[in-house]
Amino acid sequence: MGFYDLSKEDRKRLVERMRKAIRRDLDSGRVEGIRRLASDKDTYVRKHAYLILGRLYRDDKESRERILDILKVLFGDEDVRVRQTAVYCLGEVGKIDADRVLDMLEAALSDEHHSVRNAVVGALKQMGEKNPKPALEFAGRFLHHPDPEIRRMIIHGVELRGRTHPEDILPLLAELQSDPDRRVRRTVVHILGQISYKEGCLEKVVSELKRWKNEKLVREALEEILDVHRRYEKFSDKSFREAKEYIEHQLGAGRAYPRD
Repeated sequence: MGFYDLSKEDRKRLVERMRKAIRRDLDSGRVEGIRRLASDKDTYVRKHAYLILGRLYRDDKESRERILDILKVLFGDEDVRVRQTAVYCLGEVGKIDADRVLDMLEAALSDEHHSVRNAVVGALKQMGEKNPKPALEFAGRFLHHPDPEIRRMIIHGVELRGRTHPEDILPLLAELQSDPDRRVRRTVVHILGQISYKEGCLEKVVSELKRWKNEKLVREALEEILDVHRRYEKFSDKSFREAKEYIEHQLGAGRAYPRD
């Protein structure tokens, strides 16, 4: 039976048992209970395990070194789920002490398994939302990594920060506007759409795009931005029509060619 097959009350009791098991391992110097939760086949059990560890790191300063030691052990585990859970937990720790986890995040980018590498995206998203400066600096170091998949993951990892503060990530995206890899460029376009529809964001994105040199990618980005405004119209600051008129006023009619 999976986590969400349980009733709400049973889920609460399960999470409390997990918290106690993790606390016991921290107090006893063991790691078996935490590892068992980190390797659970249920995604939501693993998620609650790293969230509990993250909260304990935040609230219990005396346990921080012990938690970091445990994460190093989990990060070296042969089980992919355990390593993945450890990386997600690095993101939780990174909200507070990014400098303590960046070396492991960098190593995770080269993990043999895609689910561990992809967990870096989630970890960066969490860090970037609460502790943006080190997350953005970390991302900046890998913008021109020889592996295009790492470049793509890195910019995907800062997307969440861009949804509230697009000006923070637009310079990173600008560096990749003419990336030689199509998937990287496509990710840039996708992110531009995702960071454009909240209040005050379209103006910042369009202002930046005025300075970009890759005209083809700018056109694709404008089409994506308008498509996002169409699809998310209930949640957007501007309607599709208002966004289209704003873009045409700022950049001239004909820069984007979406269907009405």
